[in-house]
Amino acid sequence: MIDMLVRLYDLPESASLYAETAGKGVTLRRARAFEKHTVAAFARAHFSEKWVSEVEVAMTRQPIACFIATRDKQILGFACYDTTQRGFFGPTGVSENARGLGLGKALLFKALEGLRDIGYAYAIIGGVGPREFYAKNCGAIEIPGSDPGTYTDLLP
Repeated sequence: MIDMLVRLYDLPESASLYAETAGKGVTLRRARAFEKHTVAAFARAHFSEKWVSEVEVAMTRQPIACFIATRDKQILGFACYDTTQRGFFGPTGVSENARGLGLGKALLFKALEGLRDIGYAYAIIGGVGPREFYAKNCGAIEIPGSDPGTYTDLLP
């Protein structure tokens, strides 16, 4: 799967997106160190062991490189950065029952802004699945010749 590049210095405005999310009773925030086991369990239950590993790496960064969406003290989704490689966005996921609320886009922007805030001008979205989503929402462009990129010789 191809990688995509995002210009962090040219991200669209996000305040209205965050206000819309809050209006649905959802809190977007950086995960906290003492929640590592909870966020990892969410990734395990809804996604994959490889993503659990990446969540655990994100939780060791300073500042923590994982944002979560919560409602009623339950995690609905997460987005990480600086895990597989520095400057990379992902993994990210929203539980099936919370899809359609705009959380994927809101978490994407939180993580991309996190990368921008620590000094990156560009972010890489590695091994992209939904290319159209990233192109539409944050202006991501495909990086020619990036398949398979860093994702070679993967262990099971």
